[in-house]
Amino acid sequence: MTTTDKERLILASRSAARRSLLTQAGVQYSATDAGVDEDAIKDASGHLSPAELAVELAAAKALAVSRGDPEAWVLGADQTLEFDRGLISKAATLEEARARLAAMRGRSHYLHSGLALARNGSVVWSSVDTATMKVRAFSDAFLQSYLQKEGDALLSVVGSYRLEGLGSQLFEAVEGDYFTVLGLPLWPLLNELRRVGVISQ
Repeated sequence: MTTTDKERLILASRSAARRSLLTQAGVQYSATDAGVDEDAIKDASGHLSPAELAVELAAAKALAVSRGDPEAWVLGADQTLEFDRGLISKAATLEEARARLAAMRGRSHYLHSGLALARNGSVVWSSVDTATMKVRAFSDAFLQSYLQKEGDALLSVVGSYRLEGLGSQLFEAVEGDYFTVLGLPLWPLLNELRRVGVISQ
């Protein structure tokens, strides 16, 4: 057990991947849905870069939960995808996923994973890390098979892939941290949790 008795950590996220990463790293925490309107935040943040937006969304989640439990440390996390100099959101349909993946074929895009740690209703630390995703020139036949096998699960993830699953076959290379791809840059987070006393030095 690495969490101290004095400090509590709340993860303000519904992400199963983020919860799993914290659990596997030996961090004790509770988790809750922050309940923020991400679309409204995106609409109001058009002046931000995709990387800055990832931090803005993470901070909004952390603050929403921190206001209700000011004594706890609250971790917000979010991820944005940047492609062709624009922000990409989750696909609404499999046809949209097909078109997006076809457009990404043979090209690179960027995953920005933002973190924010709040206490007493204020953000005390934030960070963002970026991974470069190099998509291979896959065939139309592979794309069709991929969409059939993954199905509607692709609509719940930005980019229409999960790197920890069949989506790994979409890529020829990834530059950056694997944890960043999964949406929780673990090394800077663990350093900060040690600094504030949530986990032991």
